[in-house]
Amino acid sequence: MGAAPDSPRPHWIGTLLYVPLLYGLGWLSARPFGLLFPSWRPDQLDLAGAAIALVLLLATLPWRLRRAWDSPTPWRSLGVVVAPAAGVRAFGRGLLKAVLLLVGVSGVLVATGQARWGGTLTAAEGLNALALLLGVGFAEELLFRGWLWGELELLAGRRRAIGLQAAIFALVHPWTRLPGPEALALLGGLVLLGLVLALQRRADGGALWGAVGLHGGLVGGWFALLAGPLQIAPGAPAWLVGAGSTSPNPIGGLLGWLGLGALLWVRRRWWSPGAGPAGRALDAQP
Repeated sequence: MGAAPDSPRPHWIGTLLYVPLLYGLGWLSARPFGLLFPSWRPDQLDLAGAAIALVLLLATLPWRLRRAWDSPTPWRSLGVVVAPAAGVRAFGRGLLKAVLLLVGVSGVLVATGQARWGGTLTAAEGLNALALLLGVGFAEELLFRGWLWGELELLAGRRRAIGLQAAIFALVHPWTRLPGPEALALLGGLVLLGLVLALQRRADGGALWGAVGLHGGLVGGWFALLAGPLQIAPGAPAWLVGAGSTSPNPIGGLLGWLGLGALLWVRRRWWSPGAGPAGRALDAQP
């Protein structure tokens, strides 16, 4: 990320409409599945639409980056194409951070009597967790810490872009479905997560895979914990365990805030826009 002074600037209307148009096309393309498979639930149709939208995103991103970013190597600019060893190391470091965060949250909940260990994880649930790790981790990081962050840097500059991408990342998640205090707590946690993931990418020299491992590890790991091994007490306070009564999101609680805040502190030297390469800087690498 970080454009040279003479770099092109995408038009803000294109940035604003690009992904919603793809999502709308995916949603429309999935409607016929309802006729072919009458037993499909609305959420299954929506998932099919999201999958089609992702395929459209992957198909059109190279064109978008060549046109709006003047990037000769689009996938390198997005941090997807990196040296294999560097990508594996980055993914492993991000995944390890996710595991440590989840172990810390779970340990405190069990130690304070707000949760207990029990139950098992089925093979189907394990595969679901793996799909969340890889699918959600890659799709959302490609979209937010890859494409969106790069567009915002060209439109608003490096200093503003890191905060803007975190704010947009938080706002598009369904935090408004929760009661007022819990909604605000989850919104704040999502902003923190967006900042942590951006600093992770900077620390990895622009490679996207560390952010994929961290983000996907949190989503897939928490799903796996709640599916069996970790049982949250019915009366566990939302301010501690996270927003959402039946399936709490830990980044909306005090423990999640503390964990993400600790990661921000650890990565604080990468906050400066000139601290490390990202995005478009990878175009210059062999």
